[in-house]
Amino acid sequence: MPAAPTLPELYDAHAAGLFHYFASFTGNEADAKDLLQELFIKLARQPVPAGIANLRAWLLRLAHHHAIDWLRRHRVRRDAEEAAPVEVFATHADPDQAELAQRLTRALALLPLEQRSVAQLKLWDGLTFEEIAEVQGIPLNTAASRYRYALEKLRSELRPLYDELKPS
Repeated sequence: MPAAPTLPELYDAHAAGLFHYFASFTGNEADAKDLLQELFIKLARQPVPAGIANLRAWLLRLAHHHAIDWLRRHRVRRDAEEAAPVEVFATHADPDQAELAQRLTRALALLPLEQRSVAQLKLWDGLTFEEIAEVQGIPLNTAASRYRYALEKLRSELRPLYDELKPS
């Protein structure tokens, strides 16, 4: 059995993805950084349990519960659902790429929190629907339908940009 990863190894491998996941909940970079720090403090105090088959899914499940607790503590669920996600796309010198990043960020902000978090886990973190269901504590069909609804809304919002940019 391989040795449990050290805290620095966990941070190097997973901090960026966890930060973006927290940002999808908070809509605020500072709060996302605070949540990330709190999560790693918690991880420093308790070792990673032995026998975890999917470390990334386990960390995302911890992050999900931590974010939900944060939302409850701060009573900002409605504000978080309406908040724009933190700019997660790199800035681009190319104006078309910059416009796409801005419009995608705005389109993501229009999604309900439940759909936005599922879309992030699927599209940016590469989780399967089974892993998403486990991370969020929801049925598999709910994870899949939230993803489907998110994609439909993103397509609808981004269709004008696609039509504008597609080659004739």
